[in-house]
Amino acid sequence: MNPGSDVEQRPPSVPKMTWVKEEKEGPGTAPAQQPGELEQFQPPQQGAAMERTREQERSRGLFRTTAQMICKFMKRIREEETSAIGTVVRAYSPIFKTKTSAALLDMLVEEGPSSPKQVLPMVRFIHQWLKANEFPEYNLYRPLLDLTEAQPADVVMALLRVAPWCDRAATTMWKSIMCSCRAAEPAMLILLDVLGTWPELSMCTSDGDHTAVLALAATVVIWKILQLPCVPHAVTVYFPRLLVHLLLQVLFSTLDLPEKVDTFWKRCQQQHGLAISPNRFAVQTLKALLCRLHYEDVVAAVEDECGWDTLLCAGTHHCAVGVLARAMRHVSLPLCSAIAFYLLGLLSKDTAHGDLAAMAFLVEMLECLDSSEYRDSVLEIASSKLQSECRERRRLALRGLVVLGKNSSMAKRMWSLHERLVELLGENDSHVLGMSIALLSRLFLYNGGPITIPLGLQLAEALLPLFDNEDSQVQLCSMFIFQEMMDLVPKEGKKALKSHVQQSLLPLSLHCHDENQRVVDASRETLLCSARFLKRKDLQQMLRVDQTWRFGEGLLAQDRSRAAEHLHRALLYLDSPQESLRAAAIRFIGMAGQHLRGNKRELQSICQGE
Repeated sequence: MNPGSDVEQRPPSVPKMTWVKEEKEGPGTAPAQQPGELEQFQPPQQGAAMERTREQERSRGLFRTTAQMICKFMKRIREEETSAIGTVVRAYSPIFKTKTSAALLDMLVEEGPSSPKQVLPMVRFIHQWLKANEFPEYNLYRPLLDLTEAQPADVVMALLRVAPWCDRAATTMWKSIMCSCRAAEPAMLILLDVLGTWPELSMCTSDGDHTAVLALAATVVIWKILQLPCVPHAVTVYFPRLLVHLLLQVLFSTLDLPEKVDTFWKRCQQQHGLAISPNRFAVQTLKALLCRLHYEDVVAAVEDECGWDTLLCAGTHHCAVGVLARAMRHVSLPLCSAIAFYLLGLLSKDTAHGDLAAMAFLVEMLECLDSSEYRDSVLEIASSKLQSECRERRRLALRGLVVLGKNSSMAKRMWSLHERLVELLGENDSHVLGMSIALLSRLFLYNGGPITIPLGLQLAEALLPLFDNEDSQVQLCSMFIFQEMMDLVPKEGKKALKSHVQQSLLPLSLHCHDENQRVVDASRETLLCSARFLKRKDLQQMLRVDQTWRFGEGLLAQDRSRAAEHLHRALLYLDSPQESLRAAAIRFIGMAGQHLRGNKRELQSICQGE
């Protein structure tokens, strides 16, 4: 720029009025004089005139320097020198405190970026300008929103990198973006991508920058957005995804806190006066989200069950998620449906991170949702989790499958799971056992096809101990499946199954004296099927005429060689909490003792507990 013609040769594309206004307002410009004043004009003294000339020269020099700096700054941006973007902005930081910066913003938006690589230095410039001008009003929203609309990923990632702690200037920029109908949605989608990646997301932007952005930085942004007087529409639209990602971030920040995250969080604590840990901050943001969208009742319901504190422990996090899900069921089924749909998408990615929490939320939703929309996906996911070595994952998978199994068409499609369910009958977990046997009974109810001989043998071995289970529902299901097994095993496999069926006679006959009438009825029915399977017409006749008290005699009469074996089993029932079962066992032991009266050695070994 020619120093002698600074006014006439202003940088191209800069609105003329902006520059003229600055020159008119310059400290060296004399105020306009009225005609009446001209008549009284007196020539100034020579010293005053020289001083005025020097002041004008200084003003023009300052303006000339600023203008030259702006031109150089714009040239650097256009040259796309991306390797030192931050250095470029810092080198020209003096212009941010001048009025000419408004004209520069005007120039930026009027010409627009000729390349996506220019977006990032522009974002940095706007942030620096806002830092230097505490109450900016001139021409901010238009360039920022135009940039965001054109390159949302570049703008969001650049802003998170430039101001990860979300200072005052960055908060102003986020507010402008999130309150814009044209920029908020694309920006929110990028923020959600960052939120969903712990601890950091490395997204290559147009300038080739791979610098990772911390998910916690995105959480700070959401926290600041939720403090706005009016909640942006994008927050309401993407509430299900926000809720899920914040829930998972509580877990991730509890399990793993890398050094860079810890360092970042200390800076955040200084910036915002926070005295809580990252996981508690995520909980605080989650509660703020619920309250801003008028779900205060949900927050209170979770608090009543100590759910928020439970959420902070990695081992119980999924339990707290279940508590939250149950509370939300009473608020809005469409909202729950949207959350369930998003969770299914996460679970289908087959990642172990957060799947326990996702399953916990989903299974609570199944009973109150129209499962026809989701059942195929849920069946696929739950079937996969059923193979997991993690007990909690198996439990949650079974809960989901039990709900699906109430539908006859789904129960038929689940038949492929029967082998795995038989394996789970041996679990030392009452919850897993109860759900496995209940689901297996549904599968047998709706699948009448033949079963293989190995499966029949495996089933018989697994079911016999369950006749004595303390849970009556487990007893009933095991007896029902035992009946189905005897009917469905192929003819050539009946001989191999005979010994297992014979072992069922004693426990079933004793449970005909159970205190629970439903167990009594199921025992008689199963006992009749067993007698029919063994072709024991004498036993069938006793059951038909309701002579179960004589059943023990018939059992011992035909096979005296097994009296000792039956006696051994009957002794176990002497410890039963039911008096009726103990009495029935004592009667049978007496009869068996009569049959062993001539075998002193056998009686002695039984008495000694051998």
